[in-house]
Amino acid sequence: MNAPDLSLTLVRTLDAPPELVFEAWTSAEHARRWWYPRQNGKDFACIAFEMDLRIGGAYRYCIRSPEGQETWAHGRFREISVNRRLEFTFQWEWAPEPSDETLITVTFEPRGRAGTTLTFVQAPFQSAQMRDGHEAGWGAVLDRLAEHLAGAAR
Repeated sequence: MNAPDLSLTLVRTLDAPPELVFEAWTSAEHARRWWYPRQNGKDFACIAFEMDLRIGGAYRYCIRSPEGQETWAHGRFREISVNRRLEFTFQWEWAPEPSDETLITVTFEPRGRAGTTLTFVQAPFQSAQMRDGHEAGWGAVLDRLAEHLAGAAR
């Protein structure tokens, strides 16, 4: 029996140029407007986002559920290739113990005259259940990103 793939890959084609998509990922002002999921038709809210965009620089943010529960996450930037690629660590700050740290890689590939193919990879997860939970969450976050970019591109 083969071990399950404990990585997550999501691909989205966005109607915005790589420069704008990259800016949305690397500006705390942009991120506050889209870096949160929707669950059961209700939006979470990003209530704080701090970012020191440099190799080794940290980011930290907090999302609030529709019921008012606040959850923090943080990480550090490992690679920044402007308009092409981001690599950063990711860790939830659960109480009493934080989650395991994962690595996220986001690439931005030009598509057509003003589009971008975004590829999001996160690994490794401790279990398929953890991976699948993140797939639902990040999928909803990337949907919010597409909505945000549609408004920002106007």
